[in-house]
Amino acid sequence: MDSSVYCNTVQRLDSCVEETRRNQLNEKCDNETKSMEAAIAGLFEEYYDKVVRYIYIRISDQPEAEDLAGEVFLKALKSMGAYRGSAEQLRFWIFKIARNIVIDHYRKMSKRKTVNLDDVEISDGSNVEEMAEQRLQIRDLAKAMKQLTQAQREVIGLRFFAGLSSAETAQVLGKSSGAVREMQCDAIQRLRKLM
Repeated sequence: MDSSVYCNTVQRLDSCVEETRRNQLNEKCDNETKSMEAAIAGLFEEYYDKVVRYIYIRISDQPEAEDLAGEVFLKALKSMGAYRGSAEQLRFWIFKIARNIVIDHYRKMSKRKTVNLDDVEISDGSNVEEMAEQRLQIRDLAKAMKQLTQAQREVIGLRFFAGLSSAETAQVLGKSSGAVREMQCDAIQRLRKLM
């Protein structure tokens, strides 16, 4: 066999093998991407309300909290290729993203001058007294929360409004479970005194 024919055949075989490997790798990546997208869609269904509550307790603005929660899941979708944790840890990752988005929100807000206006609510015929009482309680809580440290607000937001356990909250904040429980206890005692 002619050596040039042999070399050309080997090169073509190498090309075919390499192309097959790339196709298999792309197929594997596509399958992993689809499973991650499905996992994030499931997390959206399960955790959207919890993320909104967590953000709301931090910023005290319901429509803005809903917008920011949407950003959380959008950012998760965009950066899922960089995610290296397990599927079980996706929810912690979601709350870390939420925490960072809240921090970014405060940075942006500190650069803007705004005028706060009371939200206008249109009654849907439900009990107006109940709505007024609930609104007063939420305002009192938001006012009291502002007097906590930032770390205490984060712990309260993640534990009670997002519904995470102490261990899960510790994982999101990068602290020990004991430190989270201690901050939670201090925050609750402080809230009791303030309210």
